[in-house]
Amino acid sequence: MRVLLIDDHALFRFGLQELLERRGIQVVAAVGEAQAGFERVAEIQPDVVLLDMRLPGMSGLELLRRLRAAYPALPIAMLTTSAEERDVIESLQSGAQGYLLKDMEPDALISALSEIVQGQTVVAPELTSILARAVRGESRPAPPTGVLAELTPREHEILCHLAEGLSNKAIARILGITEGTVKLHVKAILRKLEVHSRVEAAVIAVERGLCERRNP
Repeated sequence: MRVLLIDDHALFRFGLQELLERRGIQVVAAVGEAQAGFERVAEIQPDVVLLDMRLPGMSGLELLRRLRAAYPALPIAMLTTSAEERDVIESLQSGAQGYLLKDMEPDALISALSEIVQGQTVVAPELTSILARAVRGESRPAPPTGVLAELTPREHEILCHLAEGLSNKAIARILGITEGTVKLHVKAILRKLEVHSRVEAAVIAVERGLCERRNP
């Protein structure tokens, strides 16, 4: 995996670069300015861009929009300290495939990057409730109760783990099943709920209080 890191805090940038490289991930460039980051994308064609929300001269959101317009298929994830609802929603609406927090565990970051490169949308677990509030604010139609009833007990259990922001690997470890089996269950969950991403499924679980009822 080839990562381009754009963050204006030098100590964090260098520290994250070292951490990623120790885990076998190639950091092809680590820059502190938005324009430099935009130019490097064309030069090195990374597999994923990790982008800070706050940058001098041009905000991370502005750079995200420029990158998305120029490179529609490029995986881009925000990596920031901001847990503000407005930042989360605007980032996802602007085309970010991930919204990650800088205080997350290294293993969780590596797992999130892998999922983002594979085309999934990943949001820090702490932010699932923010997404649910935003969806309610937009009056998103909830899936019929009958659709939810079609979930098997195992699928229901895995859906709750998705709502906690757990990766397939983590879910497999908790349930004592293979990661491949988890992937099959997740595909079935998305199909039955008629959604396209784990994030949407997690939001539905939070909105409907499904896991609260299972674990009072």
